Amino acid sequence: MVEARGRGAELGCRAVSRPAAALLRLLAATISAQATVEIGTGAGVSGTALLSGMVPTGVLTSIDIEAENQRAARETFTALGYDHTRVRLIAGRALDVLPRLSDAAYDLVFVDGDPTEYPAVLVQAKRLLRIGGLIVFDAMLADGAIADAGARDPETTAMRDTAAMILDDADWMPALLTVGDGLLVARLGHRS
Repeated sequence: MVEARGRGAELGCRAVSRPAAALLRLLAATISAQATVEIGTGAGVSGTALLSGMVPTGVLTSIDIEAENQRAARETFTALGYDHTRVRLIAGRALDVLPRLSDAAYDLVFVDGDPTEYPAVLVQAKRLLRIGGLIVFDAMLADGAIADAGARDPETTAMRDTAAMILDDADWMPALLTVGDGLLVARLGHRS
């Protein structure tokens, strides 16, 4: 994992923090995830966390616009002993790939891509997740920008919109966690 973090830094892609990776592993294990979607492959740090928590036959579908990132991630997964049949890497823009994935076929969707796409990704994730499935958005605290009413850049605005969409939809049960750069976790299903 140290090598994967180093490769990620060389490629210019920020890896999730160690506590965030531990939480991803826990979440995947808690729901016995068999099928997971990851948006933002990076060098394989978050993908490894997800795989390590999934059932032994589980499959990770990871989407990244940069094929070079996916090559680095493939090296990470292979070095850690994950069979190639457990990882499906798709190069492309998330909003082009997600519509081609099956409805209600996934247990967890982890989003660490372009924050301006988070609202549209949320719409797709709701379709992809089974009832009881989880969506996890990374970096939702935006280095404090979320709480700064004056911050109106496109990324911060999109993250605020995503949080508002989840809060306004009774089908989601959300929690904003201060792990890493902030994880917004929501379970699909009616609130009790």
